[in-house]
Amino acid sequence: MAAAGVARAAEANFFQRRKLPLGIQLYSLGPDLAKELDAQLATVSKIGFKTVELAGYLGRTPAELRVAFDRAGLACTSAHVQPKGAGATFSGDLSKLADDLHVIGAKTAIMPILYIPDRFTGADLRQAGGQMTADDWKWNADFLNQKAAVLKKAGIGTGYHNHNFELAPLGDTTGMDILLKGTDPSLVSFEMDAGWVTAAGHDPFAMLKAHPSRFTHMHVKDIKPTTKANFELRQDPTEVGSGMINWPKLLPAAYDAGVRGFFYEQEPPFPGTRLESAKISFDYLAKVVA
Repeated sequence: MAAAGVARAAEANFFQRRKLPLGIQLYSLGPDLAKELDAQLATVSKIGFKTVELAGYLGRTPAELRVAFDRAGLACTSAHVQPKGAGATFSGDLSKLADDLHVIGAKTAIMPILYIPDRFTGADLRQAGGQMTADDWKWNADFLNQKAAVLKKAGIGTGYHNHNFELAPLGDTTGMDILLKGTDPSLVSFEMDAGWVTAAGHDPFAMLKAHPSRFTHMHVKDIKPTTKANFELRQDPTEVGSGMINWPKLLPAAYDAGVRGFFYEQEPPFPGTRLESAKISFDYLAKVVA
């Protein structure tokens, strides 16, 4: 019987073997989520997702969000928080931000985009990302360290989520390298968006290996082989498992490197409804044995 149990464990899917929940970044569900919050969260739970990652408060208070997540049987474990602007941001009241996240249940605040220097105000993000200097990236690293030190005292972790412009060459370095080297590992972690890393023509395996323990979260995002390497926020998106990323190898490599928060995410356009794509990706990931 013991041998049979070991065999079953060996054959269990990646997430079951490691007792990890598979989450969804709610950005994937688009603007209709705010209008149909309870119904869509119920569907997310029915599909099989266990955790969610916020991208904004969806027009609700933290307490209302917590009630909605609890009602759907979902846990919100991390949240994307903008570097600046209206509402809860890294540039705002960090004590209130921490209180909000504690109410929601999130343990990590992740900056989903760079802090764009004021000289780029009004510019397209593609333009700003491509014109960042090494000093701009160093400023962002210092910004993350400063905010993370405050949030850590309040019991909230801090992370940074990449796109592909962080990987544009800056002499013999990149913005991503500057962020990784310039942030304090005891304060700042990273959320690898595997789709954007691949869209930049870079290798997520190599990045994980080069920076063990720095990546604690991952966006499980796939792209089509037709995607041409670029640093300007372009990709040909697709459901996980139907693109060019080798998930049976990448998921365990990410786990070995320290990733524990895995969230499905997909960029538009979608071939059908967003929830249909989410189910296709979940069903694929639920069968990955790794």
